[in-house]
Amino acid sequence: MNADLTVGASPADAKPLQANDRVCSPGVKLHGAGFIVTPATARALGLGRVPGLEGHIRPYLNGKDMTGRSRGVMVLDLFGLAADDVRERFPEVFQHLLLNVKPERDANNRDSYRNAWWVFGEPRRDFRPALRGLPRYIATVETAKHRVFVFQPAAVLPDNMLVCIASAEAWHLGVLSSRFHVTWALAAGGDLEDRPRYNKTRCFDPFPFPAATPAQRTAIARPAEVLDRHRAARLVAHPHLTLTGLYNVLDALRAGRVLTDAERDVLDVGQVATLQHLHDELDAAVADAYGWPVTLPAAEVVARVVALNRARLAEEAVGQVRWLRPDYQAPAEQRRKAAQDAEQAALDVDVEPPCPPGPRACRRSMWPCAPPWPAASRPPPPTWPDDSTVSARPSWHPCSKLWRRWGRLGTLAGGVTWPERDQDIGRRRALLQPPPDRPSPCN
Repeated sequence: MNADLTVGASPADAKPLQANDRVCSPGVKLHGAGFIVTPATARALGLGRVPGLEGHIRPYLNGKDMTGRSRGVMVLDLFGLAADDVRERFPEVFQHLLLNVKPERDANNRDSYRNAWWVFGEPRRDFRPALRGLPRYIATVETAKHRVFVFQPAAVLPDNMLVCIASAEAWHLGVLSSRFHVTWALAAGGDLEDRPRYNKTRCFDPFPFPAATPAQRTAIARPAEVLDRHRAARLVAHPHLTLTGLYNVLDALRAGRVLTDAERDVLDVGQVATLQHLHDELDAAVADAYGWPVTLPAAEVVARVVALNRARLAEEAVGQVRWLRPDYQAPAEQRRKAAQDAEQAALDVDVEPPCPPGPRACRRSMWPCAPPWPAASRPPPPTWPDDSTVSARPSWHPCSKLWRRWGRLGTLAGGVTWPERDQDIGRRRALLQPPPDRPSPCN
């Protein structure tokens, strides 16, 4: 029996995986309402006329903006700039923050918040490198009635009530949106009143993504892309729709409940039946990647996720990490070693030629079937001691005994010596080649 009085596998038994490290984080925490501006205020502060300001005034999104209707606000993001730089490059912005943010920060108990008053309280400096270069990222509201994951453009700055995954891969969105991850998140996360919470440490870090083949990733990515575009298009076309409203009706359809007139309207204009079909297709593709039945009960889903988490932990203990984003997460030395291995593989050449074709597999002899290099470019034969060389040295010479041993070892049956063998690579082949009336030893 678990601590919550449930029986069976407990989500608390799952531990964080290296594979998911450094790609998930809450959004920024402002600690100053003055950072938020309307588009009109942004233009008054110089957006569109002051060079470089477009990189520091960005669209801003919080949880209500995502699940309801967006406010369309922007935020002043001056991370990476010193106060003197802001004053010299963007004087209107500096004065705005001086009047609307600094008084609030001066009353804060934390020295870092008071001293760096022009920068967000929590700018997520460790997570920003993970987002750099991505055209989009995945976001979900930390506390929400429905566990929904959507793509957000890279230009949008997320609030701290959004949990973000630094990946532009549609198959990652598909796995997170599947019933397997949603079921896991509901069991592993906490609750705020009647709304589930998506706790990064409990829900994302221990979750094992499937070891999907390229074909399976494509099968997951296809409905995931269509799902994300479908929801966005419905919300743009019908301003009265919300993400929460769409999924309220989807839950009613799955439960078989009779819809109200308002819900019927959402079903029609929001095309919720199509939304359900896309989720079902996505669940089937993810189930195939895991090798699990698509209709697993919730308790069995949790048990299998915990068991797979243990298997992945065992792999990581011996150095096998299934990185979610290996180009970003893999340690520098591992990436360097992979590059060196690839370069060496490109340079390696198999100098041993294949044996002549025959009815039987080649039975390799002690020599290659043909010289491994052209006669004109082969190295000269080594100089071996002969009788005249050995006899020319005094018996007391320290190398005399060693050289005599080499001479004896270099003599083969029939009086053929190693130096004679190495005079010519072509002779080596000729010595081993049978007469024309006998089969080749390679056949």
